[in-house]
Amino acid sequence: MTELHESAGTGPGDAHFTVFPDREDAAAVARSFSSPGTRVLKHASGRPWLVGQWHDQDMVSARAGHTALAVIGCCPIDATELERHAGRLRDLAGLGALARTLPGSFHLVAALDGRLGVQGTASGLRLVFHASVDGVRVAASRADVLAGALGAEPDREQLALRLLWPVPHPLGEAPMWQGVTAVRPEDALIVAQDGRTVRHSRWWTPPEPVRPLAGSAPLVREALTAAVDARTRQGGVVSCDLSGGLDSTSICFLAARSPARVVASTWPGRDPADTDLHWATLAAESLPGVEHVVWDADASPLVYTDLLAIDDLLDEPTIGVMDRSRVLHHLPAMAERGSRVHLTGIGGDHVAWCSEAYYHRLARTHPLFALRQLRGFRALWQWPLTTTLKALADQRPYPAWLADTATHLRDPLPPTAITSLGWGMPPRLFPWVTPDAEEIARQALRRAAEDTAPHHRDRGLHADLEQIRSCTRIIRQWDRMAARAGVPMASPFLDDRVIETCLAVRPSERVTPWQYKPLLAAAMRGVVPDPCLRRTNKAAASMDAADGLRRHRADLRALWEDSHLERLGLVDGAALRRLAERPSTPDLQHATLYSTIAAEVWLRGLPRTTKAAARTTP
Repeated sequence: MTELHESAGTGPGDAHFTVFPDREDAAAVARSFSSPGTRVLKHASGRPWLVGQWHDQDMVSARAGHTALAVIGCCPIDATELERHAGRLRDLAGLGALARTLPGSFHLVAALDGRLGVQGTASGLRLVFHASVDGVRVAASRADVLAGALGAEPDREQLALRLLWPVPHPLGEAPMWQGVTAVRPEDALIVAQDGRTVRHSRWWTPPEPVRPLAGSAPLVREALTAAVDARTRQGGVVSCDLSGGLDSTSICFLAARSPARVVASTWPGRDPADTDLHWATLAAESLPGVEHVVWDADASPLVYTDLLAIDDLLDEPTIGVMDRSRVLHHLPAMAERGSRVHLTGIGGDHVAWCSEAYYHRLARTHPLFALRQLRGFRALWQWPLTTTLKALADQRPYPAWLADTATHLRDPLPPTAITSLGWGMPPRLFPWVTPDAEEIARQALRRAAEDTAPHHRDRGLHADLEQIRSCTRIIRQWDRMAARAGVPMASPFLDDRVIETCLAVRPSERVTPWQYKPLLAAAMRGVVPDPCLRRTNKAAASMDAADGLRRHRADLRALWEDSHLERLGLVDGAALRRLAERPSTPDLQHATLYSTIAAEVWLRGLPRTTKAAARTTP
């Protein structure tokens, strides 16, 4: 067995665990998962149930009769209340119903009459994986833990697929190792009494978007308040991003109403046109009890900083490594000020706004209304008329769309009207990706198209869920990095209850060319001062990204020296080294390097015991 499952250091907010059935053979397997700092929760029999690393504030457990429940993560529930729920649980199907009543972001694990139920979050922020280890079905919150137990090497096909930009549903959900299975966010894992037989059972379905905005705004405010309160109710010091944007400003004002003392953190942009500091200062003036820390813009790490030094143990590649230094840079200073958790506004763009793809359906069900709105979108986003009409005329179902992408992997990116009104951004590969990797990706796309359904039949709701889950795959890794840095991060907008409440609002009122984030503005009226609600844009970090490419081109070149991906035959290392010498080339626009860098950094960060060549796909 490798040591991949051992943590490189665990702090509050970085709980990870494995789950075992109540059997003697499972107890023997569980012992192999022990390492320094490991904690164990036991079945009534005394055999291991949960094995992992967590802090007391990350775990609540209770038992009633033959039922045991554990909540791992952020949830304002105590052992007494959880014990009452355990006493009422008659079937594992009730696990999902319980989860839907609780705020926060957490895993929920149940043991009932010898069976197990394990589920994460519908957002995808907390995932569940499982594998057969010595004949015993073991569930885990991280895929690398199971890969370590199996002694598995990264799968070459999965690495090839992660070079796609973007990785379309469902290809991005697969773990990076053969023998490890992912549970979809909307499903729970059910393990039978024999400890071997498993099934996936759906526990979450997105709401139909039918609620009017006026009636939904108070519900969104209530859900977001509960999400913030789940992190601040214990008091102490919490820190918050305060970029001046509506998302972070809303979180900051809600936190300021809590028992906690708030430290607000603002990074001004380097771009002279960036107005973040103006809006952040405006907000801070209405927060007299909040300490406002403004950092030196020039001290902010650029995109691509310290790529060669990343040593976080991650269970999949993530483009979040590009911004790792930027995201974590201020956390030590927040820790010095006593912060026990850092709240962000990440996710607001994904739930308070929504995809214009809803108008593909609205153009057919409400044509006059949709026509007026689409005229506004065309003016706002500069969509040509013919391209817009072409996008609206495209009625391919998702499997057909996915299959078609396999034949266009080297094409230029399509116009934004096509991607905005369609099923999403079609995947692309770039010149440095080898023909072998291209063929692997093409075959995988075609196989997936044979039996894949979209997240939802409405391409707008499909696009919303895809964007949310793409975001949480990044945040999931950032959260681990932040906890290791000493201050766990939290993104209340990405709590399931907040997502559900926002998705239930009519898209015709949630996304409009005439108003910026109308749902969040309505929900925060009376909490956030009206002048702060009037912002109609957000800053971009394109200047920081461009400067980062130039400043760190030596690191980028070093990344491709003795490239792991090159040794696997997936990229042309010489082409990448030449690109590193030309950071201003048009070939590096639109984040085209991100997926390749993510895969290379991930391979380099794996423990030495897994550095052997990845298994070749049969």
